[in-house]
Amino acid sequence: MSNELSKPDSNVKSTIEAATGLVKAIPIYQDAIQPSAQQIGKSLETITKTVNIALAPIKVLVWGYEQIEQFVSNRVAEKLSKVPEENIVTPPPQVAGPAIEALKYSGHDENLRELFANLLATAMDKATIHSAHPGYVEIIKNLTSDEAVLLSAFVDKSVYPIININAKSKDENGGFILKYPKYSHLHKAVTVSQVTMLPSYLDNLCRLGILESPSGLSMTAPNTYEPLEIDEELAQLKSEIVSDNYDIDFKRGLIRPTSYGKQFIQNVVISK
Repeated sequence: MSNELSKPDSNVKSTIEAATGLVKAIPIYQDAIQPSAQQIGKSLETITKTVNIALAPIKVLVWGYEQIEQFVSNRVAEKLSKVPEENIVTPPPQVAGPAIEALKYSGHDENLRELFANLLATAMDKATIHSAHPGYVEIIKNLTSDEAVLLSAFVDKSVYPIININAKSKDENGGFILKYPKYSHLHKAVTVSQVTMLPSYLDNLCRLGILESPSGLSMTAPNTYEPLEIDEELAQLKSEIVSDNYDIDFKRGLIRPTSYGKQFIQNVVISK
């Protein structure tokens, strides 16, 4: 057999040799003549270490199979403790599968994992299995811990007053500037960690179809909105509106669960 390279092999060899020669021909600059490059390298190294340190706790927070199995075996079992044994059934895979998968990333949060436990318990009871909607898993995945807590405010009370606080132009034909949307006293009904985020929480819950704030609707019971409108927490905002030469205007509204939201609260938020 001939030792000569075939044409394709010869081409490959030539390409490798050319590339190798090119690499060797490129001058290698010493750190001494590249102080800026050296500094950038050190900065990147420092940032990389910082990022790794910041991400390290995530490894602990992400649940493994054993943690999920233990949680389901214990917590879900507790929620089913009053259900007759003959009523406990295998949950629909389109509910249980995504719920268990989501626990990998939400299991560390007590408020969110409770929602998943309630959903799994609902899905494993023959009397309520039909109420375990597969879409509930995606809703929980799109909630913050505070939003999970916030939904519990609607367990015993179905509607809350809210106000939009506007700066109204003194000009007869002038308009409004929205200064604070969906101000409420929901933070007095339940404890949330970020009170200033309440309007955003309500927006997200409305986006998910759990809550709604119908335009033009307000509550009619006496003294419903006055506590909101005279709230001392709004003193600074009111002062800023007046100092900017605007009038203060309140637009009254309400926030309540949708029909879908009522089912979600009944089957996921309320503990079985």
